[in-house]
Amino acid sequence: MSYRYDCADSSGRGRGLARARTVLSDGELVVLPTESAYGVACDAFSAAGLAALRTAKRNPRLRPPVLIGSQRTLDGLATGVSAQARALAEAFWPGPLTLICHAQPTLDWSVSTADGSVSLRMPLHPVALALLASTGPLALTAANLPGQAPPVTYDEAAEQLGELVSIYLDAGPTRYGGPSTVVDGRGEVPVLLRAGDLTLAQLREVVPDLAGPGEADGATAGADGATGAADVTGATGATTA
Repeated sequence: MSYRYDCADSSGRGRGLARARTVLSDGELVVLPTESAYGVACDAFSAAGLAALRTAKRNPRLRPPVLIGSQRTLDGLATGVSAQARALAEAFWPGPLTLICHAQPTLDWSVSTADGSVSLRMPLHPVALALLASTGPLALTAANLPGQAPPVTYDEAAEQLGELVSIYLDAGPTRYGGPSTVVDGRGEVPVLLRAGDLTLAQLREVVPDLAGPGEADGATAGADGATGAADVTGATGATTA
């Protein structure tokens, strides 16, 4: 059975966040808002949660991006983060930027890709950040079914995922401005893999030599990570949220 919590109300928000934390620790799914769309999330370190997420999305190979609630978490999940990638995170987090990084090799999780990369994002939404503060990293993808648009309301998310999700955190309509922008930050020069809510021009205001799609030899190196990121709803759906 699924439950909806009205996060526009402070008491409903508190109860919803507490209940969401509990079900996530049990390997169940939660739908929550980001600044762009609603996403469906699980504990990033839960094998049961990731299995449930892949079932809900009808994609057994899904490698979802990971939401974090603080920039300090970046170094806990990624290794070898370049100064340029860090500058992008400082400029655009929280916000619609997904960074592909080298995953920490000591971590035991199933969201890193075959090449050892992980896609990370910090959402710009108070409900998402409040949940992340109490749960730690969450694997998140758009709360939609294949071929459907990313949901921008609770009703749209619930219509698609129904009782596959235990808790819905309803914070009202989101502003869908497009998918998150995906940047491969693993090389000497960051590479834009997918433009989204952030443009190449905006990124180059922070990192002037950032390469556009196809402009660097390593531009295809993050293909697996980019695919995973596109599953995020941090923006997309295949969209990431």
